[in-house]
Amino acid sequence: MRGSLTSFARRRAVDSQTPGRELTTSERQSLPLGFDAVAEALVSGSSPLAACAVAGRVLAGDGASLGEALSGLKETYTALGGAMPDFTAVEALSVAWSEATLDFLQDVSCDDPLTGLASMAHLRTRLAELYREAERSGTSVRDGYALVVIETKASRQGARPEGSTTHTGWEARDASTRPSGGTDPFTRALRLAAVADTVRTVFSGEETIARLGVDRLTALVRRGSDLGETVAMLRMMLDDLDLSQDTRMWIEGLPGHPDSGVRLLGELSR
Repeated sequence: MRGSLTSFARRRAVDSQTPGRELTTSERQSLPLGFDAVAEALVSGSSPLAACAVAGRVLAGDGASLGEALSGLKETYTALGGAMPDFTAVEALSVAWSEATLDFLQDVSCDDPLTGLASMAHLRTRLAELYREAERSGTSVRDGYALVVIETKASRQGARPEGSTTHTGWEARDASTRPSGGTDPFTRALRLAAVADTVRTVFSGEETIARLGVDRLTALVRRGSDLGETVAMLRMMLDDLDLSQDTRMWIEGLPGHPDSGVRLLGELSR
């Protein structure tokens, strides 16, 4: 019992150090690169979790491995004469490092790692190619292509209201939806992946099917006289997934200018 109390007292001393004091020059010089804010939080007696998260993101951006980041955290604690970092500090750094690394992979990869859908970067590249080809051939992307957008929940903050005329592409939508309960990001990604499999069944050719955000995906498709019928068939297939209460779909028209097309993708991904 005495040993447990002593260990607890030592940990409290590490967490708080001397309230209100600043790092000494020798302490600062002994810190690993990128951990000054963590050390400052420790010696001031404040929570180091926010600083750990910032350090995790910065180190991931600099190309450091998770092992290197965790070693730096350990060195920071021991440099101040303390014990090992506790679970919450390790978790804050690890989660931030992982999220920053995943964001980077999504930016450079053609595929979203969770759903297998094309990434936003790939969709932007594909759309830019269409605009360049249209300019060379004297055709119009607006007339030749459209986005079929699918959202896997009924309500979304920032979604355009029914009847909005911001874009002419709100040509077909299913409004018979109701709000769905909140779920964790991984579950939402799995649900989006299930929808994506059905979309690939319907649009199985040259179409680019990409993830727009947490709850949205889109198919960049050719316009044709049968597009409305194809979307209606997709709607029925999605109904068979028992997602009809949480899913809505519409055809989004593409603007005539490439810069407007990029802005449209950004707006739809919010």
